[in-house]
Amino acid sequence: MTANRKFEEITLSSESVFKGRIISLQVDQVQLPNGGTASREIIRHPGAVAVIPLLEDRMIVVEQYRKPLEKSQVEIPAGKLDPGEEPLQAALRELEEETGYRSEHVKHVSSFYTSPGFADEIIHLYVAEQLVKGEARPDEDEFLECEAITLEQAQQYIREGRISDAKTILAVYAWQLYKLTGQI
Repeated sequence: MTANRKFEEITLSSESVFKGRIISLQVDQVQLPNGGTASREIIRHPGAVAVIPLLEDRMIVVEQYRKPLEKSQVEIPAGKLDPGEEPLQAALRELEEETGYRSEHVKHVSSFYTSPGFADEIIHLYVAEQLVKGEARPDEDEFLECEAITLEQAQQYIREGRISDAKTILAVYAWQLYKLTGQI
């Protein structure tokens, strides 16, 4: 058995439990590497994008209410991929919809799984520079406010819990590295 397959779980059955607008939930019965069986609850997600928008010495963030947390959060602009949409196009769309800014200087930073223990959601992270201000067009069910913050403010927001999601914390650390080394 090859090293990357020695922990593989073989799906014996799969049951769709819920299908929503954004996510679906399935329960799989799997055979474990030792021959035993187990149940796996899996969230399926279409994938998402997030953007680190840098405007001179500031990062553009949005504050919005997050119902699962029952509080407002400060985050980088982000959103789910539409069917068939390329991540770069989604990143440009989300940047403009949520902040009003556009950019022709966008670079892919990384793609990462948010919670691989129970979900297949992947976020494609980009950095956008040389921003040009336009008009924000949030979705009709999005209520948010934009702010341009310094690195010090971002770090303070993390300490205060105003920034507490993984993608934005990663963005702040990537920005800090960029400021120190010139590379992201």
